[in-house]
Amino acid sequence: MEEKVGILSTGVYIPDNYMDSEEIAEKTDIPEDVIRNKFGIKKKPIPGEKDHTCAMGIKAANTAIKKADINPEDIDLVIWAGAEHKEYPMWTASIKLQHEIGAKNAWAFDIALRCGTMIMAMKVAKDMLLSNENMDTVLIGSGYRNGDLIDFDNPKVSFMYNLGAGGTAAILKKNIDKNEILKATARTDGSLSESVVVPAGGTKRELTPERLENNEHHLDVLQPEFMKERLNEVSIDNFVGVVKDSVKDSGYTMDDVDYIAILHMKYSAHQFMLEQLGLTEEQSIYLDEYGHIGQNDQIISLELALEEGKVKPGDLVVFVSAGIGYAWNALTIKWG
Repeated sequence: MEEKVGILSTGVYIPDNYMDSEEIAEKTDIPEDVIRNKFGIKKKPIPGEKDHTCAMGIKAANTAIKKADINPEDIDLVIWAGAEHKEYPMWTASIKLQHEIGAKNAWAFDIALRCGTMIMAMKVAKDMLLSNENMDTVLIGSGYRNGDLIDFDNPKVSFMYNLGAGGTAAILKKNIDKNEILKATARTDGSLSESVVVPAGGTKRELTPERLENNEHHLDVLQPEFMKERLNEVSIDNFVGVVKDSVKDSGYTMDDVDYIAILHMKYSAHQFMLEQLGLTEEQSIYLDEYGHIGQNDQIISLELALEEGKVKPGDLVVFVSAGIGYAWNALTIKWG
């Protein structure tokens, strides 16, 4: 019998604190109706005092473990799929995650593809489960608070004013007859790899007091015109392409897709993408009360869809994301 990998459970943690459209408007001098209607942000969660990046992933992981009703000691592998902006620089968050959830018999590693990391982690986890006879259960955890890195006085990063905070987790298990993970696809464009960076703090530019004063420890767009032109050329084609490739490689057509979990983007782009895929707004959820929580958007969208009855047993679900750098990826799941 062909071995399969399914999603045993998911977990979400959202901080209690929020920044709403009015506050963003005040910080940016952009009219509130533009923030709400064009940027698509009614509000977004922001971290509280203890909502550190890995800490939020730990909370989501514990929720997923409780929902799955498993013993953490039965987890064989822990993968950190969260943001690189975390409690400490040069730090392996997966090992902390493994320890805090009590996965004593697991080993752990971190993986990174910016906001596409959760999808790639699920593909890697599936491949590792199928290629290792002694591996049965994988937990993937993620946290994100890159909103810390946004300077609201820098209009070049306005497309990232939606960055929020939160954590998610997923538990994948071999040979369970539910929520089967099918095929994942990805595309990358290295010409954009240095378009958006934190300028100081790496080996190219030491973080000095002067550079700290100049906010060079925040995200910035180094190639704004090139990035805009290049994304206009390739972004929608890559978004649509990875979705169609993932669905086709999974043995289905776009007519079979019931729900698509899309990262938060401006509302017009969200609508245009659905149109290009031949899908309706009823087949997705626009995350205007969450903003963009990085690689966590897809699991948040899925849990909201399950609560609202938009995803039912037997449905074909597609995750799609994009990460600055630039990378686009998609994953197809047969739910139920």
